[in-house]
Amino acid sequence: MLDLIFLAFIGYVLLLGLRRPFLWVLLYVYIDILAPQRIGYSIIASLPVSLIAFAAAFGGWLVLDRKEGGRFTLRQGLMLALLGYCFWTTGHADFPLDAQTKWDWVWKALLFAIFLPLTLTTRARIEGLALVLLLSVATIVIGTGMKTILGGGGYQNLKFFVNDNSGIYESSTLATVAIGLIPMLWWFVKHGTIFRPHWLVTGFAVCLTFACLLVPIGTEARTGLLCIAALAGLMLRYTQRRILFVAGAAVLGLTALPFLPQSYYERMATLAQPSGDESASTRVAVWQWTIEYVAQKPLGGGFDAFRGNKFNYVMPVKETDGNTTTVTYQPVEDKGRAYHSSFFEMLGEQGWPGLILWVTLHAIGLWQMERIQRRWRKNTDEAERWIAPFAAALQMSTLIYLVGATFQGIAYQPVMLMLVGLQIGLNSYCLRIDSARTTLARSASRKAAIAGTMRGAVAA
Repeated sequence: MLDLIFLAFIGYVLLLGLRRPFLWVLLYVYIDILAPQRIGYSIIASLPVSLIAFAAAFGGWLVLDRKEGGRFTLRQGLMLALLGYCFWTTGHADFPLDAQTKWDWVWKALLFAIFLPLTLTTRARIEGLALVLLLSVATIVIGTGMKTILGGGGYQNLKFFVNDNSGIYESSTLATVAIGLIPMLWWFVKHGTIFRPHWLVTGFAVCLTFACLLVPIGTEARTGLLCIAALAGLMLRYTQRRILFVAGAAVLGLTALPFLPQSYYERMATLAQPSGDESASTRVAVWQWTIEYVAQKPLGGGFDAFRGNKFNYVMPVKETDGNTTTVTYQPVEDKGRAYHSSFFEMLGEQGWPGLILWVTLHAIGLWQMERIQRRWRKNTDEAERWIAPFAAALQMSTLIYLVGATFQGIAYQPVMLMLVGLQIGLNSYCLRIDSARTTLARSASRKAAIAGTMRGAVAA
């Protein structure tokens, strides 16, 4: 029955896309995030629904879309260069089979992010994409929040729609994405046109924000706590009553403490003492190995090059006998440990060229969103006052993502690459408005000059 519901919805959107091909772009976003083919049981699991939507999105744009206002930008060029470089390193990878497995989804994520801005030519399209992205993630977040409240949490124990700890369904990744989308959620409360500002919209936003904050608790993802701290710090910039905001956040945090499980406290305690946790202890060792590895192979070792690492470190082991606790330090040998950092993931897999491309891609995005905020924040016209807050939301989402990416390997996370596409689309949209205004101003200036010349000639 579930399979039929998914297939009926997908088929309906495919039919609607014959008149509105941009709907196929939104359909692919929905399928790529939620992965209904992994949620279903029989029919849908055997169909290449993601590939069908992927082909429809590209084909619809090429054949049916008007393509007015689309432009290829520097950041799309950076992603294209990164895509080409990843293809080259995959062909020279240390572990060809593992590299090919990762390449099979990375190239689609990058290619779609390159293509996406070409379709975002109007406010309605920009907002539509943001809404579908937000609600697709919200579908997972709401279920996670409900399970957390009902007591189904725990590190690597909280099950989502699929029994697969990968992609957005990986606990730390979901925590980062959920917190990162909160600024965009509240942009819709104030500036949305698909769902106009209304008390029902505000109520939904409050409940969804609560569910997003529950994700790091239910998954016990330490990265999620860091992302919450980053969100609170970033919000201070846009809060007029900062002291009241800080006091309210502190009261809210203290109120929540009695309701948190003991396992959550124990898990978060490793942030202050990372040497006491095996997962945290290995990260520094892997990062050191990566730096030494790239010193010998500056162009990187291709996807999953971490499988070649091997190192030793000292791990404290606690033994309790009655009221006495003793700590002994034992040497541990480990190998094949993941990077646990997008920065070191890019460095180890794509070398210095890949890391520079990736960092530059996000740095330019942060700068562009800052520039848009400064340029448009004083606009009070209904048609334009949404631009600066939307740029602020995208900027905060990117910064939160980079905080989370520092401690997990999500350099190619599709949702975050879609946010890059949104940033490019918004920047291009603003440049088109400025260009049109400049053209009109020049035209008016020429007409005024011609009129002045004619009046002078008549007077003479």
